[in-house]
Amino acid sequence: MRFVPRFTDGQEFPHALGKIVCVGRNYADHAKELDNPIPTEPLLFIKPSTCAVPLDEPIDAPFSRGDVHFETELALLIGEPLTHATSSEAERAVVGIGLALDLTLRDVQSQLKEKGYPWEIAKSFDGACPLSPFLALSRVPNWSALTFSLDIDGERVQSGEGSDMLFPVATLLAEMSRHFTLLPGDVVLTGTPPGVGELPRGAELHFTLTGGLEVATRVID
Repeated sequence: MRFVPRFTDGQEFPHALGKIVCVGRNYADHAKELDNPIPTEPLLFIKPSTCAVPLDEPIDAPFSRGDVHFETELALLIGEPLTHATSSEAERAVVGIGLALDLTLRDVQSQLKEKGYPWEIAKSFDGACPLSPFLALSRVPNWSALTFSLDIDGERVQSGEGSDMLFPVATLLAEMSRHFTLLPGDVVLTGTPPGVGELPRGAELHFTLTGGLEVATRVID
């Protein structure tokens, strides 16, 4: 059954989820914490739609394959096609904003990187992208004022602000549209702030986003 994005009022988006387009190292402090250079242009990769599961359902992570790391990110729902778009055109194409948990098989990723291999299997496994419901843009302030957070077992582990992005939303979407067309139902992940780490078995997770979005879930032990 294909994942269909929905809004916080329960309304389903009229298109099934398409591709999930991601950017790496879009927060300088996150790049530093992983000892990676700060990029001068967006580092883009794609997750398939089969990665997506509802964020408000228990997270069944593949712990048998090594360490699973969490990365909390702003997620943008695309509502109209974008190809070689300007920044203003790109920004107008967003119809909803939510949160995503970009899960990574960190041991697998490290091994693949050492060999110079692509690392999709570390980022694109089934369930690798839990997605929240989306807030309508009428409930969201300007992009730079957005704040979001993740608490694990009551402790704040990640907090991010839109103003801290190396490549702001409009710039990022326009750049993505130069390389591949974005279609209604596609979701864009905008990078993670510092504080990523190993996903604990059995943990309680609580997410917040400016505009009133709150999601609570747990990790299956």
